[in-house]
Amino acid sequence: MILRENMNKWTVVLSLFLIAPLLAQGQTVTSFEGIDASQLAAPELDIDPNGAVGTKQFMEWTNVYYQAFNKNTFAPVWSTPQAGTTPWRNNSMSNCYSITGDGVVLFDRLASRWVIAGHNSPGINGNYYYCVAISNTDDLSSSTLSWYTYSFLLNPVLGVNAKGHVYFPDWPKLGTWADGYYVGFDLEDVDNHYQGIGVVACALDRTNMLSGGTPNPMQCFSDPNPIPLNGTRYLKHSLIPGDVEGTTAPPTGRDEFYVSIQNPPLDGQSTTSNTINLWDFHVDWVNPANSSFTNSPITVPTYTPGCYNVANVGSTFCIPEPALGPHGGHRVVDSVGDRMMPRLAYRNFGAYESFLISHTIRVGVNNSSQTGIRWYELRGSGLPALYQSGNIAPDKSLFRFMPSIAQDHSANAAVGFSVSNSTTDPGIKASHWNLQSQPSPSGFTLYNGTGDEENALNWGDYTSMTVDPVDDCTFWYVNEYFASNQVDNSINWNTRIANFKLSSCQFHR
Repeated sequence: MILRENMNKWTVVLSLFLIAPLLAQGQTVTSFEGIDASQLAAPELDIDPNGAVGTKQFMEWTNVYYQAFNKNTFAPVWSTPQAGTTPWRNNSMSNCYSITGDGVVLFDRLASRWVIAGHNSPGINGNYYYCVAISNTDDLSSSTLSWYTYSFLLNPVLGVNAKGHVYFPDWPKLGTWADGYYVGFDLEDVDNHYQGIGVVACALDRTNMLSGGTPNPMQCFSDPNPIPLNGTRYLKHSLIPGDVEGTTAPPTGRDEFYVSIQNPPLDGQSTTSNTINLWDFHVDWVNPANSSFTNSPITVPTYTPGCYNVANVGSTFCIPEPALGPHGGHRVVDSVGDRMMPRLAYRNFGAYESFLISHTIRVGVNNSSQTGIRWYELRGSGLPALYQSGNIAPDKSLFRFMPSIAQDHSANAAVGFSVSNSTTDPGIKASHWNLQSQPSPSGFTLYNGTGDEENALNWGDYTSMTVDPVDDCTFWYVNEYFASNQVDNSINWNTRIANFKLSSCQFHR
């Protein structure tokens, strides 16, 4: 959740055979219905659809509920989606009874466990907590399923503004690493329209949390440091921590890394940037004084963030829909183009280490605000460096936005994203290519929407692409769409879960 200014279970199978330069690849796309607003007692407009694939199920989160689905039959694990606070309520952990958004689902591939996390909304005591739940099994349908639950008090690390009010910990993103769970928060000023003034990154004691033990105190760093009482708009916000793909751990002692955008300077005229930010988090659980958090800018091909507006840099609303607005023109939704999109997908190939990240950029020229997808691959056994990058914008009309990227064990990359324009209802597409042979990306449809969102500007806030840990080949992606227009006070969004496997990726044990 970004603070700014009846279930159809028919399965759709699309057989697509796409020819990519240097490599012919076919894939079968299977999609099925995920959580829909009609299933929820109190659906929200801004739903943050995300999820992960595990050994036996796919688990999905939308604000503020979760559901899991059998990977083979697509049958839901629970008769209805579960309230997002369920693990903490079952364990009588009252600090986490009020989670209202920003939920994340991960599958910890190195431990074969599920992880749910989100921040609470403060009650009368005004305390912010980061709430984390870890399953005791990889099987969400098991009769012995239970959750180890934790709540980390955030107030001491968030800072306060000049009025003494704690900064709001927005848009937390979590990643799995061998020596910890790592999370980043945006610091937003509740007395200045929730303007972002900095970030906080924290390491959580994964080792003890996996066993249900008492974790060591979390270790956190801020930028700026110290956190200011009167912060100016922060331009490298929304940290995305590395999240391990596959079952090969990072090398022993390997630091965790985060990536964030570097928005254009606030000079009233600049619209481009040629930098992203790499953050190196070194944690020492034995001697925390040895822990560190450092920033290293990376030069990349010049880009303009999606929907960037020099007159109002906090607004990234420019994605058109067919629906007409009340004062002429088309309705628009948010590109969330001012930040990187999760995940920062990490894979250890042995011979090299690879990090993938993506975001929305402007690809239109002259007066066109058309958006496309920019992706980066970082490699290196020390400080990762830019190895290659590219844009996905094969036409001059369709807006592509809200991406999430991953790669299989054969170095095939796939990125899923939303699409829309003034004649195309918002839908879900993907592109794939090989990161070693570097053919041009091939695009394909995951699901076509048939309705527009007319009563809100929000369009999710993020999505997720993950790879099956069993065969290490099959991509799973979740995003939202509309079957009919959402108007007036109605809330009728849908989500779709799709999976596909590229023929060049062979079964992996």
